[in-house]
Amino acid sequence: MLFALGLQDSLAAASIDLPAARPSEDVIVSQPASEPAITVQHLVKRYGGFVAVNDVSFSIKEGEIFGIIGPNGAGKTTTVECISGLRTPDSGSISIDGLSPQKDRNRIREFLGVQLQESSMPPRLKVCEAVKLFASFYPNPMDPDGLLETLGISNVKNSIYKKLSGGQKQRLSIALALVGKPKIAILDELTTGLDPEARRETWALIESIRDRGVTVILVTHFMDEAERLCDRLALINHGKLAVLDTPEAIAAMAGGNRIRFVPSQPVDDKTLHAISGVVGVERKERYITVTGTGDLAASVINSLAQIGVHVSDIEARGGNLDDAFVKLTRDDAAAAPGGVQQ
Repeated sequence: MLFALGLQDSLAAASIDLPAARPSEDVIVSQPASEPAITVQHLVKRYGGFVAVNDVSFSIKEGEIFGIIGPNGAGKTTTVECISGLRTPDSGSISIDGLSPQKDRNRIREFLGVQLQESSMPPRLKVCEAVKLFASFYPNPMDPDGLLETLGISNVKNSIYKKLSGGQKQRLSIALALVGKPKIAILDELTTGLDPEARRETWALIESIRDRGVTVILVTHFMDEAERLCDRLALINHGKLAVLDTPEAIAAMAGGNRIRFVPSQPVDDKTLHAISGVVGVERKERYITVTGTGDLAASVINSLAQIGVHVSDIEARGGNLDDAFVKLTRDDAAAAPGGVQQ
């Protein structure tokens, strides 16, 4: 909600809806079953000679929480800024409930709410004044005081913007995006700067607005947040759509299993790699983490026991979204021209 764009333009960027799109041939995709609300087709955005978004296509169905993940600089924020109408694509098309973010901004701003990664307000504007001002732009807004209470900033409602902490500014940005009861909400780095309790309260708020039928686009670096909230995820890397699927399906792409333990006596990497199924070994303090395939826990425990090494503090699990994120972005970098496997 950059004030440089003006209040009306900020509101124009506050909600969206996407229909179905045609993905690139090399993208792993699971398409939604129902008619989409937002459609992005062959989106391209350049900054000079740098291609920030390169032929990205996807759709978002009404009422889902659609997550966008990817490394820093991957093109996530540029993508949602194009969707919200804050930036103009160089090519491709975007449809939000059949409307164009560039041609129909006045109509779209009536039902779109946006919380951007970076925002600013007039330094002497009070929190309560900002929320009430934004609420006045909508025909049926949320109760400003109730929203501030839910987000945990009612105690600073009479404070001016420049006196707020980073976390308080983030919560205010969320309040401004949601106060109009948007049909579509774009939330970029929703919980950055929030403490663990505030993060969980914010998650519950997002789930509650989804339960009311709001379509949410969530850009996040937190994989636990993506797993908790999102119905589907788009992984963008180097400006391209790499994967589009459910969090569970993407997590399964990590493959393999992981076991962490404390050995009763030192054991070297050569011994661990010789165990059937082991493909990786990591060490941190007194813990050893082994990754691999098959019945990894039994294989490691039995093999070490045969050489007199017993294990304790055992933690075993399959691959998760964090593992898949690292694997998929690393594989993509290695496959790119000049890419190097890290």
